Amino acid sequence: MDLTICVLGLLALIVDGIRCQGVYAPPTVRIIHSGHACNVEEERHTERVYTIREGETLELTCLVTGHPRPQIRWTKTAGSVSDRFQDSSVFNETLHIAKIQRTQGGRYYCKAENGLGSPAIKSIRVDVYYLDDPVVTVHQSIGEAKEQFYYERTVFLRCVANSNPPVRYSWHRGREVLTQGSDKGVEIYEPFFTQGETKILKLKNLRPQDYANYSCIASVRNVCGIPDRSVIFRLTNKTASPSIKLLVEDPIVVNPGQTVSLVCITTGGEPPPILTWVSSNDSLPQRSVVKGGTLTLPAITSDEAGVYSCVASNNVGNPAKKSTTIVVRALKKGRFWITPDPYHNDDHIQIGREVKISCQVEATPPEELTFSWLKNGRALRSSERMVITQTDPDISPGTTNLDIIDLKFTDFGTYTCVAALKGGGIPEISIDVNISSTTVPPLFFSFLVPPNLTVPRGKSPLVAREGDTVELECLVSGKPKPIILWSRADKEAPMPDGSMQMESYDGVLRIVNVSREMTGSYRCQTSQYNGFNVKPREAIVELIVQYPPTVEPVFMEMRQGLGRPVVMTCRVLRAHPSRVLRFEWLLSNRLLHAGAFDAQRDETEYTIRSLNRDGWGEYTCNVINEAGAGKCTFQVTGKAYPPEFYYDTYNPLWQNRPRVYGFKLQWTQMNPNAVDRIVAYRLGIRQMGLQRWWEQEIPVDGTINKGELMTHNLTELIKPESYEVRLTPITRFGEGDSAIRIVTYSGEFHCSFEEEPICMFTQDKNDDFDWTRHSAATRDTKYTPNTGPSGDHSGSKQGFYMYIETSRPRKEGDQARLISPFFNVAPKNPYGITNPPAYCFGFFYHMYGKHIGTLNAFLKQKGQTASEGLVWSLSGNQGDRWKQAKVSIHPTSSFQVVLQGIRGPGIEGDIAIDDITLEEGECRDPPPNLSAKALSTSCHIWLLCVTLVLTLLEGQR
Repeated sequence: MDLTICVLGLLALIVDGIRCQGVYAPPTVRIIHSGHACNVEEERHTERVYTIREGETLELTCLVTGHPRPQIRWTKTAGSVSDRFQDSSVFNETLHIAKIQRTQGGRYYCKAENGLGSPAIKSIRVDVYYLDDPVVTVHQSIGEAKEQFYYERTVFLRCVANSNPPVRYSWHRGREVLTQGSDKGVEIYEPFFTQGETKILKLKNLRPQDYANYSCIASVRNVCGIPDRSVIFRLTNKTASPSIKLLVEDPIVVNPGQTVSLVCITTGGEPPPILTWVSSNDSLPQRSVVKGGTLTLPAITSDEAGVYSCVASNNVGNPAKKSTTIVVRALKKGRFWITPDPYHNDDHIQIGREVKISCQVEATPPEELTFSWLKNGRALRSSERMVITQTDPDISPGTTNLDIIDLKFTDFGTYTCVAALKGGGIPEISIDVNISSTTVPPLFFSFLVPPNLTVPRGKSPLVAREGDTVELECLVSGKPKPIILWSRADKEAPMPDGSMQMESYDGVLRIVNVSREMTGSYRCQTSQYNGFNVKPREAIVELIVQYPPTVEPVFMEMRQGLGRPVVMTCRVLRAHPSRVLRFEWLLSNRLLHAGAFDAQRDETEYTIRSLNRDGWGEYTCNVINEAGAGKCTFQVTGKAYPPEFYYDTYNPLWQNRPRVYGFKLQWTQMNPNAVDRIVAYRLGIRQMGLQRWWEQEIPVDGTINKGELMTHNLTELIKPESYEVRLTPITRFGEGDSAIRIVTYSGEFHCSFEEEPICMFTQDKNDDFDWTRHSAATRDTKYTPNTGPSGDHSGSKQGFYMYIETSRPRKEGDQARLISPFFNVAPKNPYGITNPPAYCFGFFYHMYGKHIGTLNAFLKQKGQTASEGLVWSLSGNQGDRWKQAKVSIHPTSSFQVVLQGIRGPGIEGDIAIDDITLEEGECRDPPPNLSAKALSTSCHIWLLCVTLVLTLLEGQR
């Protein structure tokens, strides 16, 4: 790029990081606050600490520079998983948390990245301040003393309040402030097991004057504007810990659906205790109703059974607690098993031997459980050959046994075990056991057959395709037929329904929409209670799930210019079966190439040696196995990448006529060499809220280089409307990707120096020293006392401003000059500007100290050979306060303003400036800060001079 063209183009920008080789710059980041901050301070020179009151709004803004405009992401690192960001991250400049809670404190990170260099990261620690109401607890001790002549009574009052920062406590008796040593009967101390402020008040050997109102006041010293909180406790000679009584039985046994009421009353305690109810199930049932000391549970269910406790508290001594247990009567389905003759290991039981049928049922309460037996529907009573026992000490409770001694043919039939609860109200449960025989060998019969499991031929291994419905099968035999339990045999993994075990009554496990993760070994097993006291049988079924190849990339856009090569690669990640894989390359539906995979390779390539117009389009690579096909898709295009609007430069609005404004649009092109040369841009613009777009083409001469800054002036924009601007690159392919930005009319420039780039003001390289950016919170004033501001213009100690440091080695007359960026006015026309536009230049200044020198403001116009014009000047000590300066200026071409600070005769001469503004139009009621001498030297423009002098004279009348 020609040096002259580069320099001329850059004079209008004056931006750090813009160089002749391009405007791309890595990101920088800074965090500022705009919410309800109590205080923001630097900690250890690296971390900023932001304190905020609980319930206020947290608002942190991430200010970034860099081009292309960086992507911004907010994240939080916290001590526990539950305290992390709800959504993990926020992808915009401002982090906004309304009504912040104490648990949301922590360190917040802002990360900015634009692909250049390393990401920029800044963090700020958010400290949430709060103070809860204090709570006073009272403990009393009574002991005999002096041979039982009297009792000694000592009272401890303990005050506790949750807070951040640490709380300070103070005690009052009535209106009297209690301190250690102020009363011999009073001790104030901190218990050894705590760290912090004093909190316990001890009243030893109570006196009549000790019976009074005691106030505990908790304070965080008005930090964050948090007011003190207090609590009052009245101590009397009747003060006592609570006692209560439950007017219910224990336990309470009820049927499901009943309404249960628990009544609790206080029998003592001063002050009167407060009653609450708690449950052993962590929380009271949703439908429960608490009224005073009565807890009502309507239509109770089994899940609501448990221990319920009434708790009484009056902050004296320990809370009183009484509990009762609610038992909801219930019967749960039982099970049975049969024990053959233990002396025989075969599958047959000899007639004349003993058979035991066991029946077990779960009951609540277990002591109400009763059993009865039926044979073929008729009641069966215990006899010498049919022995019924209700419980067996060797087996779990709730069990009954029927022993059939000396088994006979007449014992064939259906035996029924019936379980019930005493008192009724709960349906009975019955379990049937069939004893029968189809064949009776001599002297033996086979009324029970132990189970057996086999896998049908051809059913293992079972091969299926992903998405199919499969049936794993185990053939089961035996009488009675047992339930089959299915589980994974090769790993600790859940079954398809999410459980660790699934039941099957016919030996078949049906899996719908089988997936590749379900490949493996499955175990089928008879249930433990299968009618026999024998070891469960089991078998293994192998399942193999075939699935189409998984490939990458699934989709890729490939941009390339005509005549260049294009290489597309489709890679196989996994497939089953993987031993026979074929591929097909297609353009639209036209086959380009096909073949089989080499055993040593997991990818296939297709190359376009020289891209032509017919080569643009969608390429597909199908990778095929027995289960189906995986597909890689490549979109080959000559579409140009979108332009990137340049955001980091101030683009002040310039005027054409009073009712319209203009805007200098600036952009760079993303990857300009990736495709064919960009020949033009299509510019679209429409007023916000309207549908119609106005379009024009911006021709491009020559090749666009990476990082080259392009500009175009937008004219005829109507004040004060905003516009949507769309910019689209055009190549031989056609239109590329568009970029859109919003142009908003402001008519005002404002700089408060809160950002590090200081609004693109620059230090004059030809002055004696520089202006310094600082805040009162970090500025060291021990060498220059009685000078400089104690905060920025808004009064914040954390806010930033610019000042001149007049300590050594500075000497009298040294000057520091701060130069603004260029501001544009209407372009020149052949006839010149007969009515120059007016601007109001304003700023706040602080000139406090006995050695204050001079602060000057100059107007510097582009293209004028004359010296700068002085438009404002002030000298000497103006007091310890910020004041505002305003002056109207009438530039005839693009201009800058210069602020010059001149060092006075000593070190107490720091001059500070803040909140610089430039607004369109004449100043309204400008402060009379100009001297006649300053006015005479500023009259480089005759019309401006006359106007200012008349204004001053009018104000002095």
